[in-house]
Amino acid sequence: MSDFVRDFRDLHVLIVHPRDSSAEDLLQQVNRIGCNFDSVWPIPKVLEKKFDLVFVDVTDQPCAQIKSFLNSNGGELPTVIPVIGYENPSALEAVFKIGAHAVLTKPVRAAGVLSSMLMARMHWAEQRRFQKEMLKLRDRLDNFQKINDAKFILMRHHTIDDKEAYAVIRKQAMAKRTTVFEIAQSIINADGILRNIGDI
Repeated sequence: MSDFVRDFRDLHVLIVHPRDSSAEDLLQQVNRIGCNFDSVWPIPKVLEKKFDLVFVDVTDQPCAQIKSFLNSNGGELPTVIPVIGYENPSALEAVFKIGAHAVLTKPVRAAGVLSSMLMARMHWAEQRRFQKEMLKLRDRLDNFQKINDAKFILMRHHTIDDKEAYAVIRKQAMAKRTTVFEIAQSIINADGILRNIGDI
């Protein structure tokens, strides 16, 4: 947790909120925390990539417009903290739809800003870690599927069993100093070429 607090001074924060007392209070608190920050209103069409964390007023704002803005830079979604004045169904729906990492309620108080930023950054970091783990898992599943496909090709062409087919793949990988996944892909590619030639 101390790492998150220490890194706050390196964050670039954008406050998307009408210039009223709530915005002024929020700006003061973010400034006291020591973050770099900018303020803008109305909601821009494009979010600059430099921003790590975005406070956005969702009161009476079209959810589709907010989502479009947050996803407009084509990169990774920043940490998002919606600012709400009341907990009615439309405001809460917007909180969920825009992928909020924490919520800040109005009127803005000194005690709530740092804690909401901390919780949001921790949630955002955990979400990123989970997404990376999911990508790794998908890659592993894809690679295992490639091995199974390659084994099936060898079994079909050479009348060998599953274990023998895998042994062939493994032996080739060791001989060429590469992975079994690369050899499996080569076998699949070669089989595809032979099939195409047969269709000519």
